[in-house]
Amino acid sequence: MTIILGIDPGSRKTGFGVIKQQGRKFEYIASGVIHVAEHEFAKRLKMIFESIQTVIERHNPEQVAIEQVFVGKSVSSALKLGQARGAAITAAAVLDREVSEYSARQIKQAMTGTGSADKTQIQLMVKTVLKLSETPQEDAADALACAICHAHTQQSLINMAGSKKGARSNTQRVSPSQYRHKRIS
Repeated sequence: MTIILGIDPGSRKTGFGVIKQQGRKFEYIASGVIHVAEHEFAKRLKMIFESIQTVIERHNPEQVAIEQVFVGKSVSSALKLGQARGAAITAAAVLDREVSEYSARQIKQAMTGTGSADKTQIQLMVKTVLKLSETPQEDAADALACAICHAHTQQSLINMAGSKKGARSNTQRVSPSQYRHKRIS
């Protein structure tokens, strides 16, 4: 059993989602959105940092997955998003959690089978996979999708390591932590 925190970073609102994974089964634990838009920027970063730390302390995830920065229309927006991401990553690192990052395309592909899924499709798939009675809010759904993507990736890496184990007699046993998709230390 592994508890995973997914984070959808934003400089105005940051989504978070916590799931429990046991093999191929997922269980919803918690999710929400950290709203910080009405504050000046430095205060926003502090609030994201403290809020993510609170979520980690409350739910004790072993692993954290976060969406990578997407550079869209504005370089300024991308920089602010990167700083918000940095606040969330630092909160996890301070509490000694492993952090993995995934592109929006990887997350969409893990959830829907296509890298071009829209927000509504992600929300519906998260609702279905986690057997939720209600559709989660957009940013929370994105964070839950990030956590599910991480779980799928880790399970695939474990399966690959296991299938290669018997391929050659001199194959070493390797722990899943040695197969991080992208790890931030």
